[in-house]
Amino acid sequence: MLGKIYRKKAKTTKVFLDKATSHQMDNDCLTSSLKVNETRLRVIFQDCSDVNFRSFQVCGQKNAFLLYIDGLIDEKQLEESLMKPLMSSASTEPSNSGQGLLSFLQNQLITISQVKQTADFLKIEQEILKGSVAICIDEQTAAILVSVPGGNTRSVEQPSTENTVRGSRDSFTEILRTNTSLIRRKVRSSRLKIEMLTVGDITQTEVAIVYMKGITNESTLQDIKTRIQDIQIDVVLESGYIEQLIEERSFSPFPQFLVTERPDYVVSALLQGQVVIITDGSPFAISAPMTFWGFLQAGEDYYERLIYANLIRFIRLGFTMIALLLPSLYVALTTFHQQMIPTNLLLSIAAAREGVPFPALVEAVLLEVTFEGLREAGVRLPKQIGQAVSIVGGLVVGQAAVQAGIVSAPMVIVVSLTGIASFAIPRYNFSLAFRILRFPMILLAGMFGLYGIAVGLLIILVHLSGLKSFGVPYLFPTAPVSLQGLKDALFRAPLWTLYLHQQPLGKKLKGKESG
Repeated sequence: MLGKIYRKKAKTTKVFLDKATSHQMDNDCLTSSLKVNETRLRVIFQDCSDVNFRSFQVCGQKNAFLLYIDGLIDEKQLEESLMKPLMSSASTEPSNSGQGLLSFLQNQLITISQVKQTADFLKIEQEILKGSVAICIDEQTAAILVSVPGGNTRSVEQPSTENTVRGSRDSFTEILRTNTSLIRRKVRSSRLKIEMLTVGDITQTEVAIVYMKGITNESTLQDIKTRIQDIQIDVVLESGYIEQLIEERSFSPFPQFLVTERPDYVVSALLQGQVVIITDGSPFAISAPMTFWGFLQAGEDYYERLIYANLIRFIRLGFTMIALLLPSLYVALTTFHQQMIPTNLLLSIAAAREGVPFPALVEAVLLEVTFEGLREAGVRLPKQIGQAVSIVGGLVVGQAAVQAGIVSAPMVIVVSLTGIASFAIPRYNFSLAFRILRFPMILLAGMFGLYGIAVGLLIILVHLSGLKSFGVPYLFPTAPVSLQGLKDALFRAPLWTLYLHQQPLGKKLKGKESG
């Protein structure tokens, strides 16, 4: 609905501009009249207070003007590398006219590297909106476009959502070219390809498709490019728009894209054959195809030694199961299967639940909703008070609820452990799936006990077995089984066994020692 509203407004604006300019121009190209060209551009950027027009003389002989958007360009570079050479009286105009003047300015006077010519008003408009300067000269039927991007931008900082003990400390920003340069610094190979597309009829958002030539599957790459090219939408403000518009199973709770702000994670994905999509204006890159086991992997799995990395990976897998099943198991055992609980523990739970007015099912749902609300409040509040509110709120609410007899202490412990376990999942969008599925699992456990949990797990397993991310089975390499892929799924094999195109590191070392 939002796109339709924007589309209607865009059509209305276009009609207005057409009426305003129909008496001045019969085509969409520049003319040899400087005054007509300036009038047309002023109509295009009507009511745009940040668009600056600057009249001057080229080499003290030809009348000209330039226009740019304030805040999108580097004004110091504009003055030093563009205005001074063009307005210098020491420079002489070439004897021939026509395109010779533009070529002379482009090849001899303008010292900026990214310079091109165009006669199309639409192209001029698009380039100005991207941070270029347009130069129009009297008696010339083409304009010079000079790229001098600048303005206030955020510098490269440490990742804010993906912390790591060991690894690089740089993260993506909102500037597309800054993000691609961070990748180039880590992959110094011409096989790294970056293709540009424009998405969004109004926003004209630039989207970069990054892949490794010879490693990425060509059919997968073509499928992703085709889906992005087929997008019909007015607004693209973040990479999440692209993710939702091209994913295969929109209603699945499990994500099919890796979302990251870390360049090293992106490089790892590229070397595994994935396609990375970077959106201008977003500090988060997305990559596909992804698998279930890929979401459970973190950077430390490869930066740390083998034993520690595998230990942490198994702990992470165990906590993932706790995040999904612990509340439902507690509800099922206390409601239907008390004989499975040790006697001393059962007596402690019964004593703690004495006086609680709600059954275990209602108690679990109530606490889970409260915990999710506190976590969401901590995220939305300002950073200085968000953590304090979430911690103090959890302690105060939990302690008060237990003392008032609304909930039992064991249930508070179970929900707290479940929340801690969900934080151990390295990917935020992947942990959301377990936060969602936790509630139907609790309901099934409260109605059918362990049988309900078994049915719920079976439904999840069937769904995961049929889920694919751009043709790759979601449970690969466990279903279907791939012995080579299992080296980096449940556990991580030594690094020298993961790179098949190289000689194993151990053999290299033995060869050197024997020599």
